[in-house]
Amino acid sequence: MAIRWRFGIIAGVFLAIFSLYPQMKMLYLRGDAWNGHYAYNDIDEVAYAAYVRALIDGRPRKNDPYTGRDDSIESTQPESLFSIQFAAPYTIAMPARLLGIGTPWAMTLGGAFAAFFAALLLFWLIRMITGDDIVAMAGSLVTLAGGAIFAGEGAIGEITGWSYAYPYFPGFRRYIPAMAFPAFFLFLGLVWKLINQRSERSLSPLLLVSLSSAAFAYTAFSYFYVWTTAIAWLGCLGLCWLVVRPNGWFADIKRLVIVGIGCLIALAPYAHLLSQRSHTMDDVQLLVYTRQPDLFRVPEIIGYLTLAMIAIAVATKMLELCDRSTIFAISLALVPLVVFNQQIITGRSLQPIHYQVFIGNYVAGAALLVTFGLLWTKAKDVKPAARNAVFATLTVIAIAWGFVECHYTVKILDDVNVARDEALPVARKLDEIAKQTGNWRNENVMHFGIAEGDDLPTLAPQPVLWARHQHVFAGVTWQENKERYYQYLYYLGVSPNSLAANMKNGDDFVSMIALFGWGRHSDRLNSEYKPLTFREIDAEADKFARYIERFDPRTNGIPLTYAIAETDGFTNFDAIDRWYVRDKGEAFGRYTLYRLNLK
Repeated sequence: MAIRWRFGIIAGVFLAIFSLYPQMKMLYLRGDAWNGHYAYNDIDEVAYAAYVRALIDGRPRKNDPYTGRDDSIESTQPESLFSIQFAAPYTIAMPARLLGIGTPWAMTLGGAFAAFFAALLLFWLIRMITGDDIVAMAGSLVTLAGGAIFAGEGAIGEITGWSYAYPYFPGFRRYIPAMAFPAFFLFLGLVWKLINQRSERSLSPLLLVSLSSAAFAYTAFSYFYVWTTAIAWLGCLGLCWLVVRPNGWFADIKRLVIVGIGCLIALAPYAHLLSQRSHTMDDVQLLVYTRQPDLFRVPEIIGYLTLAMIAIAVATKMLELCDRSTIFAISLALVPLVVFNQQIITGRSLQPIHYQVFIGNYVAGAALLVTFGLLWTKAKDVKPAARNAVFATLTVIAIAWGFVECHYTVKILDDVNVARDEALPVARKLDEIAKQTGNWRNENVMHFGIAEGDDLPTLAPQPVLWARHQHVFAGVTWQENKERYYQYLYYLGVSPNSLAANMKNGDDFVSMIALFGWGRHSDRLNSEYKPLTFREIDAEADKFARYIERFDPRTNGIPLTYAIAETDGFTNFDAIDRWYVRDKGEAFGRYTLYRLNLK
């Protein structure tokens, strides 16, 4: 029976709506005052958007939008997390540049298209396995709309009271993992077609191998956690095929081996780029050497439940173990266990929370929905009308829950998204100045707003003195990033004593991140998390005190050209006015732009 694509399109449209919800919420909050900025779904998106902006501007692949340092013959730059994972941002930047679309709209539309095609391709995958359009539509919507639940995160935390409602639809974080998701589900679907050839009209194995290798390559050069999950799944599938040995298994294994070789070929240039990475990248990624098992994360529990369902179904003859669809479901259910415990073999663990939130949860959800769909479609005593009613109900529940997720998780970012939009006019002025002077690389900006300064490279090309995500690029070393933050604190008027006190009270997580790294302020990212001690904090405050004692922007600092502060709020300019002549400033709504000249 031909696939009725309208059901997949329905799933895709709703996922696109969920992706656009933060933007619609911003439009509602701002009304006629909206300046044209995009609403971000996650605070990390500012770094991705800044990189996209640089690519739209025609800057090279190895660029640092926060410092303005680009790769050139005169000054070669090492590889960064962004330059290695270049496929996804180029997918957004190239059409945006061709069509003259700015970064805010590029991010907004890119996320919506990614959500739509992820849902459509997941529908396609589930439809091929179960043979039912309504089951596939429900499976796609439940898996993607329920991604946060399958991670043990999101709105459910606030509703039940055990946590807070964050993050917002983790799979929609732009541009990763959002852009990698369609390629991931395409990879799974192509491999399924490769091992489930049933008619002469099927695509040739060579074409399927080529397409699946290309889909994998896109994930490899888009997001680490997605491509490693794809490899883990392919290994699980091959192992299951070897153990169960369905009819024609040997021919299937040969095809899977060829796909694996294609994946390895794609990883060869990836490995080369990785070997050229910045040392700062290792510090940022929080690589931990351990062989400790990790067995009870939410996606793993869902995987165990799915495997138990399959075991019971096989034992009761509801499913056939040698059926290719059953084996495929088993392979999906095994993936969370593998990705969370690969360190038992490799001895290396790299922020496993990203598997939990950004991909492992969706694979676990897909395994559960595929298994549930198989049980209903293969049950002989269930009438099609009853089955359709059940999965139509699941579809409605998934859509309703999607809006619940939107309501609870988006409101956390309402204030910062409004502030970012209010800061857009002053950023446009800087962009205009950059186009007029052409000397923007030497014009450093001090933004007194942390979130707004972090967002500035998305809107204007001038380097910033310091930003919360500056250290994730290869343009600065970890030491330089700390020294830039020292300067930032100095201009803010923060004293060493207040710096120490705020970190000890737990009120200044920004300083914890900037001075000690992302792995010291929370146990979410690092499996060997060690809380900061007062001794460490006092030692860092002493370093800050010694730094500002000898600080002179004319000799050992970053010379500033502009400062941005709130128009009506109080701003302590004492430190800046000590070294710079500040003009009267030009107001752009909530923020005022000041021109600075060293004395």
